[in-house]
Amino acid sequence: MPNKKKRTSGISRYFGSSLWIAAAGVAAVALIALLGTFTDIPLWIIGLSVLVLLVASFALILRFFNRRGPHGADSQLLSPVLGNIMLDTVMKLSSPVFICDEKEERIIWYNRALSVVCDTGAQLYGHRAEEFLSTPAAGLLRENAGDGIPVMIGDHSFRATASRIRAKDKVFLLVTMEDVTETERLYTQIAQSESVVAYVMVDNLDELLQYEQQKFRSVAVQIESVLREWAEQSEGILKEYERDRYLFVFEAHHLDDFIVRKFDILDKIRDIRVGDGKLPVTVSIGAANVRGAFSEKERAAAAALDMALQRGGDQVVVKSDNGIDFYGGRTKTVQKRTKVRARVTANELITHISRASNVLVMGHRYADFDAFGAMVGIARLSMFCGIPVNIVTDLQDRNLAGCRKILGRLKDYTDVLVDTKESLELVNANTLLVIVDVNNEAMFESAALAQNVDNIVIIDHHRKTAEFERSPLISYIEPSASACCELVAEMMEQVLPDGVLLPAEANLMLAGILLDTKQFTKNTGSRTFSAALYLRNRGASPTEVQGLFKTNLDDFIREAKFRSNVVIYRGVTAIALSEGEGEASDRIAAAKAADKLLSVDGVQAAFALVRIGDMVHISARSTDAVNVQLILEKLRGGGHFDSAAAQVSGSTLQDALVQLKEAIDAYFEETASPAQGK
Repeated sequence: MPNKKKRTSGISRYFGSSLWIAAAGVAAVALIALLGTFTDIPLWIIGLSVLVLLVASFALILRFFNRRGPHGADSQLLSPVLGNIMLDTVMKLSSPVFICDEKEERIIWYNRALSVVCDTGAQLYGHRAEEFLSTPAAGLLRENAGDGIPVMIGDHSFRATASRIRAKDKVFLLVTMEDVTETERLYTQIAQSESVVAYVMVDNLDELLQYEQQKFRSVAVQIESVLREWAEQSEGILKEYERDRYLFVFEAHHLDDFIVRKFDILDKIRDIRVGDGKLPVTVSIGAANVRGAFSEKERAAAAALDMALQRGGDQVVVKSDNGIDFYGGRTKTVQKRTKVRARVTANELITHISRASNVLVMGHRYADFDAFGAMVGIARLSMFCGIPVNIVTDLQDRNLAGCRKILGRLKDYTDVLVDTKESLELVNANTLLVIVDVNNEAMFESAALAQNVDNIVIIDHHRKTAEFERSPLISYIEPSASACCELVAEMMEQVLPDGVLLPAEANLMLAGILLDTKQFTKNTGSRTFSAALYLRNRGASPTEVQGLFKTNLDDFIREAKFRSNVVIYRGVTAIALSEGEGEASDRIAAAKAADKLLSVDGVQAAFALVRIGDMVHISARSTDAVNVQLILEKLRGGGHFDSAAAQVSGSTLQDALVQLKEAIDAYFEETASPAQGK
């Protein structure tokens, strides 16, 4: 009787617990339904959370009955039942679930849903999770995202979540995945149907106007015809809102097609030529593929067009939520700025200088004659306004020793030159920072100085490489100018009275123009000669300026080191290396070596590499056939179509050479026409 009573009691407790478990299961289902109906929490998260609670509850019940059963009879009855319930529940889940060991991430258990998704007849036991996941299982833990991490299995998209579980002193990873393939497909459809707003502008309208009106009208008709055909193919809307300026609206999925075709609209427009076939027509396009209202898209498109023009035109700039992409840029910049803009910018600059408590002027790292001369010009404008000014430069740079010596003879420049450390101590709330000859923040003489000054002006002639984190008061970027000194000289001509600019200052500015034009042999237009004439009338002496360009014996030897190690790559590019550890002066030698390599028959682009400290310096020069700016932009450098530079940090000379070759390969693949392919 006692034994029978004990058995009855145990069975009663078993059935009682079973009923409790069943009730808990029903309550859990009801809870999932209620939370899914009245909250925005994803159903799979609710279900997983309730499942975890049930497991914890079952564990407590099991522990409770184990304690009550003197001989473990209840445990023996209950454990198989609970185990089977849990196993059957997880196995029947429509979402893939698997368990792997934490150390090697090898699968020790998985449910049927994972087998179906992986679509393999083979067993997955013992396989590593990364064999079918796009990320290691441990990476899911490191990301620690509450709504899961996106992963792909075949053509299915999932949100995966990993949790640590312990059993018998071992740690495992429990990975659950929610199939979001259909959701992602709908998101893609919505994104592709989003409207893209673009501005299209004919770059060289002023140059076209110099031809007889009849020819101009004929060309204008051709341009519009090509653009409208392009727009019709994308089922978009093209409207001319101003002479040779168009607004273009189309659905986002056509943008992918444009990219695949490498925006061949640029080539089609370029095939239209004027003046006995000598002058190609070019357009610039700024497109905005961003989320938001049409007003936001329009502003982004306008900013993209502005960047395309500041990069030299004949290209497309696409702004998206993921960043900025550039396409085209295969022709040299046409000199098309006006003196009206120079006058307006000069007056605006004078206004900002006059309102400042003090002015700081800086250029790029390893400043050359153009950067130094432009800084001197801005310093003179500040002195004219009666505002204290300092030039921020490397006081130890041997290449500028001659320039510093010239300024040292002028009383106006006593204590004007400061290094980057001193410049930071001069900053206050009303300081104006004028940055010349550079628009890439990575190339600033002092990035810390730019970050600590609120009021910034940028004056440069290099193609724009990216947007600034903060909007400058003035952004005067004119890639058509031969030198930054040319831009500054034009502004000085508009606002400075005769006799204010000193001859020594004019010499330094003329040196900058001579350097960047290679003695008026490259990148030289009528505006260049006009700026040089202005400086000459203010006392600049070509004879004295030439003294700054003399090469000493050491520099001559440094330049010769490049010539002994030259390779021809892809048939049209020459690459020279200076083996061993270089010095700061080798940067100038590299530029000269690249120039000399262009004289080799068949060479369209030349590169010279030298390691200085922990950085490899690259100088690039080219003919009109190759855009070296686009090549070195891939190495975070920049410059002009036919003259550019880059610095590769933390790299050996050979590693930098490999990166350069990859950039050259990418350039030729990108600039090949769709018909040519790769």
